Amino acid sequence: MKISARNRFSGRVVRVEREGVLVKVWVAVEKVDEVTTLITCEAAKELELKEGDNVEAVFKATEVIIVKGGG
Repeated sequence: MKISARNRFSGRVVRVEREGVLVKVWVAVEKVDEVTTLITCEAAKELELKEGDNVEAVFKATEVIIVKGGG
């Protein structure tokens, strides 16, 4: 997958917790203790996120995006 964002960390999902219509995702990354973000339940379902998955935390000016695979 190609993406224009350059601000990103590779990491491992350490926790996934549903909060109403959103899902909170904790990602363990090198050089930083942990990154946490909220994503929609639909996005979490599409990514099939679970603990232990390798992902990338991609930072935009106002948000963090979770990318799984192909990075």
